[in-house]
Amino acid sequence: MPHPLHVAFIWHQHQPLYKYRDGKYRLPWVRLHGTKDYLDLILLLEKYPKLHQTVNLVPSLILQLEDYIAGTAFDPYLELALMPIEQLQDAQKQFIIRHFFDANHHTLIDPHPRYSELYHQRQEHGEPWCFDNWIDRDYSDLLAWHNLAWFDPLFWEDPEIAHWLAQDRDFSLSDRQRIYSKQREILRRIVPQHRKMQESGQLEVTTTPYTHPILPLLADTNVGRVAIPNMDLPQQRFQWAEDIPRHLNKAWDMYKDRFGCAPRGLWPSEQAVSPEMLPYVAQQGFKWLCTDESVLGNTLKQYFHRDGAGNVLEPELLYRPYQVSTPDGDLSMVFRDHRLSDLIGFTYSGMPAETAAADLVGHLHEISRSLAAKEGHGGNSLEKPWLVTIALDGENCWEHYHLDGKPFLEHLYGTLSDDETIKLVTVSEFLDEFPPTASFPPADMHTGSWVDGSLTTWIGDPAKNRAWDLLTAARQVLANHPEATEQTNPAAWEALYAAEGSDWFWWFGYGHSSNQDAMFDQLFREHLIALYQALNEPVPPELRQPVESHERRTTYRPEGFINPVIDGSGDEQDWNFAGRLEIGGASGTMHQASLIQRVFYGADHLNFYLRMDFKAGVKPGLEIPNELNLVWFYPKEIMHNSPIPLAELPRQAPTNYRFHHRLLIDLTTKNTWLQEAMDYDRWEARSSNAQVAWDKCLEIAVPWADLHLEPDYGLQMALMFSDCGRYRQHIPEQGWISLQVP
Repeated sequence: MPHPLHVAFIWHQHQPLYKYRDGKYRLPWVRLHGTKDYLDLILLLEKYPKLHQTVNLVPSLILQLEDYIAGTAFDPYLELALMPIEQLQDAQKQFIIRHFFDANHHTLIDPHPRYSELYHQRQEHGEPWCFDNWIDRDYSDLLAWHNLAWFDPLFWEDPEIAHWLAQDRDFSLSDRQRIYSKQREILRRIVPQHRKMQESGQLEVTTTPYTHPILPLLADTNVGRVAIPNMDLPQQRFQWAEDIPRHLNKAWDMYKDRFGCAPRGLWPSEQAVSPEMLPYVAQQGFKWLCTDESVLGNTLKQYFHRDGAGNVLEPELLYRPYQVSTPDGDLSMVFRDHRLSDLIGFTYSGMPAETAAADLVGHLHEISRSLAAKEGHGGNSLEKPWLVTIALDGENCWEHYHLDGKPFLEHLYGTLSDDETIKLVTVSEFLDEFPPTASFPPADMHTGSWVDGSLTTWIGDPAKNRAWDLLTAARQVLANHPEATEQTNPAAWEALYAAEGSDWFWWFGYGHSSNQDAMFDQLFREHLIALYQALNEPVPPELRQPVESHERRTTYRPEGFINPVIDGSGDEQDWNFAGRLEIGGASGTMHQASLIQRVFYGADHLNFYLRMDFKAGVKPGLEIPNELNLVWFYPKEIMHNSPIPLAELPRQAPTNYRFHHRLLIDLTTKNTWLQEAMDYDRWEARSSNAQVAWDKCLEIAVPWADLHLEPDYGLQMALMFSDCGRYRQHIPEQGWISLQVP
């Protein structure tokens, strides 16, 4: 019997514990994401009853939603929003100016005239100007819009919300109070709607260990070296595997209480898995768990290759569940397609909704064709049941989409509802009908996560390791108090669970940064302080000091995908996760070197991006040469390379290297010429769809398709200025800009 291609979407909804022991919340993200991302996702799905999906609700998220619903949760942002304007102190006004635009301005601020007006006043005139010139109505409107902008477009037809959107300005305290009441009204519907749709069979709800800890690291921090053998480890080894069943059991009991049944699926925090954790998962009663294709590849000792379009060349290995047998029971495991998940998470937001939806469906059709070819029967239909798993964060990505992703999802769901060759399923319903036929021993399971198949995001960096040492010391103090059980001293244990959460380690050190890094640092230490205080133990003085300095770095590597608008404006939000090189003030081969201030670089699945900032008033052909050469080579690939076709090149690295691609940009006309190296040191012209814009800065986008590169190619590049074909300067002066094709 022919089968459709089964597809399991799994949306992960998570927020860390922002609540301190005094009951107050430090950050507003549970409340704001709750009005924008959790309810609307499944309400939209409900309109397409043929489509089934899975949603993961983390216990720490549910607990905080319940606090807001009960009216017992107050964060500093909410307290200010509910305060009479005349009572605001100067420090509070400065906080509002600085933090009440913490949102993607393209999608959440610019579409609303009054919010956009206030935002651009701050951007163009600066925070001191706003403090000196804003009047009460400006603050009141900003307090209202910081909350209004987070209402999902699915709710804009609500009469009250529609009225506020049309009102646009002159919001009163009463308006702001009613906006807060509407937020709680939406939050109140989230868990019941998930339960209703699970009971109807359209949705499967899964859970995560209680406060989202990295289970492999709770068992033993030394497992960081499984994927990275030379990793620097904390001074003290954390080995508290007994905390794993505690987190699992608390999540299990909480789920049963809210949903009236036992959970079947587990989303391990950050999709981090290891052999040591599997028996605990099976013993608790879970039937399946989800992790990343990189974990499967390392487990099978099989690297997943992709063609130029990003489609897996070994589909028969990835698109199926696996069984792992433990002494405490069998577990099924599904492994997500990393690239398809990332396309939704990071790339499709920059494309027209219909085009993006068609691209995803096209990938699914190509997967079906490749599986049919592997089956060897020569047709397009499938003789076996295959499962494609697409699993990703279900909240943060939508902030970058037009109308919070509603048009994209409507195009996608509409297309899939009419496509008989693709069937959207929950993971459990697929496993019930088609149990795994492939397996591997639990000891073979690779220890890693969805981030590069390793655990480096949470351990190995000096700041992350310092945090682990602080946690280890606190955990030992708790162990020294056997009388402090979860029944006799729940405050101590809740503080421990909160501190074991993964999010604090995510933000420490290299890897990720935000304008709330200092607050995440503080929250982590506050949880540990609460543990000591609950045990009547002296608080170590190091917990009164930040784990790391939170001065803004000026030179760093890319921290995530970017998708900037190429208009020459240099929008800081667009380049927030880009790599950066500080150039200004450096010595150079031409005396105007300091006119170049900095270089930003990054990528998404479609393009390589570059931005150059110059001193104000700099013009090409006058202060700087009028030609910019982007030159690339691929150190691990065998291909033709040629010398750079410029006169007067210094005979030293990197100018004396051979390169494979060269993009020449005339900075006065913005014209581009792409060349590819051939044999006998020749260069041949290639077509290019590169974009170039210069206004406040120079911005460039080069499609990966122009370079005909396959995913995972490593590349190194340099930037060279020239004038009428004569070399003048190169950047960086030492080393390369290194990147990997997504």
